[in-house]
Amino acid sequence: MSVLEVRDLSVTFRQEGRRIEAVRGVSFTVDKGETVALVGESGSGKSVTALSTVGLLSDNAEVAGSVTYNGTQMVGASERELRKVRGNDISFIFQEPMTSLNPLHTIEKQLAESLALHQGLSGDKARARIVELLGKVGIRDAESRLGAYPHQLSGGQRQRVMIAMALANGPELLVADEPTTALDVTIQAQILDLLADLKRAEGLSLLFITHDLGIVRRIADRVCVMQGGEIVEQGSTAEIFANPQHPYTQKLLAAEQKGGPPPVPAGAAEVVRTDALRIWFPIQKGLLRKTVGHVKAVNDATLSVRAGETLGIVGESGSGKTTLALAILRLIPSTGTVTFLGRDLQSLGRAELRSLRREMQVVFQDPYGSLSPRMTVEEIIAEGLGVHGVDPGHNRTEMVAGIMAEVGLDPATMQRYPHEFSGGQRQRIAIARAMILRPKLVVLDEPTSALDMTVQVQIADLLRELQRKWGLAYIFISHDLRVIRAMAHKVMVMQSGDVVESGDCEAVFTNPKTPYTKALMAAAFGA
Repeated sequence: MSVLEVRDLSVTFRQEGRRIEAVRGVSFTVDKGETVALVGESGSGKSVTALSTVGLLSDNAEVAGSVTYNGTQMVGASERELRKVRGNDISFIFQEPMTSLNPLHTIEKQLAESLALHQGLSGDKARARIVELLGKVGIRDAESRLGAYPHQLSGGQRQRVMIAMALANGPELLVADEPTTALDVTIQAQILDLLADLKRAEGLSLLFITHDLGIVRRIADRVCVMQGGEIVEQGSTAEIFANPQHPYTQKLLAAEQKGGPPPVPAGAAEVVRTDALRIWFPIQKGLLRKTVGHVKAVNDATLSVRAGETLGIVGESGSGKTTLALAILRLIPSTGTVTFLGRDLQSLGRAELRSLRREMQVVFQDPYGSLSPRMTVEEIIAEGLGVHGVDPGHNRTEMVAGIMAEVGLDPATMQRYPHEFSGGQRQRIAIARAMILRPKLVVLDEPTSALDMTVQVQIADLLRELQRKWGLAYIFISHDLRVIRAMAHKVMVMQSGDVVESGDCEAVFTNPKTPYTKALMAAAFGA
């Protein structure tokens, strides 16, 4: 029996005199106790389709077709009828819990609000139900966490709170929209296991939206592949993975990180080295701001990277990966030794350090957040030339055009602004901005985590080609071990500020020594 039945669903948005077709002729069902995955890249219409099921689209959306929940028509239903279903019968879990949870309210207050609205519970009864829900989603010592605010919880804990809120009113259908994308690999595995356990225990049906086919294989009974607002292929998970029919499905399945980094040139010079690098942040209290302790972000990290070599740094959020990289670049204070191109960075003054800055560049995780929306692509890419007083020796526009072509961008688009580009194109712009200075060291801080799988592969291929061509040294930070395996010559595993394991990349991956590294590998590769 179908809990949700979607037939010939189409969604069109009216925007500035234009009509944008986001979803066209989509049909699928979700049966009782079944998990159906909507799979596709950004902009394929997955989330719009899901939001359409209970009328959560903006006012400029026109919805046609049929969506029935247990035989009741949702398209065209009154707001009163839709409110009866939302949160009670159909609940949502969204990708980023920090934007879904109110930062000004405690966890107890936010869960209590839902229980009061939908079930009329308050006081001790509501509190008991909240503790029960938090315990059910795996939050330990739940009663002590009731007064916590969202920022006081880890990413995994916040997502568990979101799941608790979704379960609060005993829904029959749970819609999970990329619920694990922003999480570490071990936390991702825990959340997927939790959803599978809850599905069995509560008799839930699950509509799971994702771009990660590895998750689909692990959790879904059936798959609907979306491209350009249409379902191009659907069937059982086993059938789709074993014998994909549509070229787009075949492309998605083929979009896995393959190969390895280019070989390090013989006799390659050392670009950067650290010895016993330590980053401790003081904890100060009292009127005189007396130091009473330290947050030990990184403890005694020692590493070396040569020209043409990639060091992959892996670990969960809060392990110290990015903090270590920022200290290497002398962007935050540290103790210990940092040697860059034979010079001790810790002993250099601001002016001397500034002259070396062009040799060390960073590419960040979120290309949209790191690009100025008020600058054209030409201005963004060329900005470093002016900042570092680099005289290109020829027309600057020609230089920008050259680096754009090198990273796979059309030079004819250099007068456009960042919002006019896709996520993958914006990341290429960020890479071009770093590479135009011809640096010796590039820190890549989660440069692929916000991208679709096919785009991740393209960016990894581009970075390897640039490394091969220019002999770049990379420090590649990621929680995605598949990307690290395809990119890195050496790997360093960090946990709570400590380097728990390091060595040749393939050796660490095939024969991890520490329990923590083994847990990371098991979560990433299902070992």
